[in-house]
Amino acid sequence: MQYLLDTHVVLWMLDEDNKFSEKAVRILRDPASKKYVSIASAWEVAIKVGTGKLHLDGEVSEFFKAIHQSDFGLLPIKTKHVKQLATLPLLHRDPFDRILIASATAEGMGLITADTNIRLYDVHWLW
Repeated sequence: MQYLLDTHVVLWMLDEDNKFSEKAVRILRDPASKKYVSIASAWEVAIKVGTGKLHLDGEVSEFFKAIHQSDFGLLPIKTKHVKQLATLPLLHRDPFDRILIASATAEGMGLITADTNIRLYDVHWLW
């Protein structure tokens, strides 16, 4: 199966954080599962670093380095993602979460996230 990782999943990996569920750890360690990070997550990190809400040594470059070293694919925002976004009910206002939900749905991917607000949507949510 293919999975899209929420931004915080990659950030927690950088911190070697132990907040992951057992299921998330199994998926992240499984070499057979294809894992992707949306370019929207890098955009979110760049904004948060720029506003001082997030500190990363190496700034957004560190985020890209983590994606590359973990052998995750980088998922661009596609037309079909934006079209899917337009159909989502307004249950959650975070634009980054909404494009991740739309992207995962449009691509038929599971979305790995600890964010319980994501469960409000009709998306294959995993944690």
